[in-house]
Amino acid sequence: MAMMAGVARAESLEEQVARLADEDKLSEAEQPLKQMLVSREKTLGPDHPKTADVRFMLAMAYGAQNKFAEAEALMERALAIREKALGPDHPETASDLNNLAFFYKAQGKYAESEPLYKRALAIREKALGPDHPETSMSLYNLAMLYTAQGKHAEADPLFKRAIAISEKVFGPDHPITVAARDNLNAMREAKAKAE
Repeated sequence: MAMMAGVARAESLEEQVARLADEDKLSEAEQPLKQMLVSREKTLGPDHPKTADVRFMLAMAYGAQNKFAEAEALMERALAIREKALGPDHPETASDLNNLAFFYKAQGKYAESEPLYKRALAIREKALGPDHPETSMSLYNLAMLYTAQGKHAEADPLFKRAIAISEKVFGPDHPITVAARDNLNAMREAKAKAE
């Protein structure tokens, strides 16, 4: 009976977290996620991929509250688990690399962010193909990093390639395509003003 109560409690926590995420209130999910993490570590072990999933979600909740140091530690651990379970060249590993790179970038840790974005891009190009939407997202993220650093010459071709893929996959008027095009234009305008 105690095991059934534990399973019901875990499902209730997952439902609560899912509802908060759907409502864009991930910052409010910190406590239920902490409880889920304790439960997953206890039932599945600290190195199980499902435990890594909870670490990732808790990291996102911390990120929503600008608690980047806490988020970073959880992301690093989730990445290590994912690499061990799925391998260093798996698309889900690329997603974790991308997310950790984002947290580094948000903290201004560009030197730490760049190799992770590059590695995620390489994995996605190899595993998913050069014209896949996730490859486009990796190109875009790396372009945005270079833009933040003022490396316009490096960013420009990445933006162009991301836009070309996005136009092909989603169409020229899709919000993802429009955002990439707008950011390319904003970068070019900033570069022109600086010259």
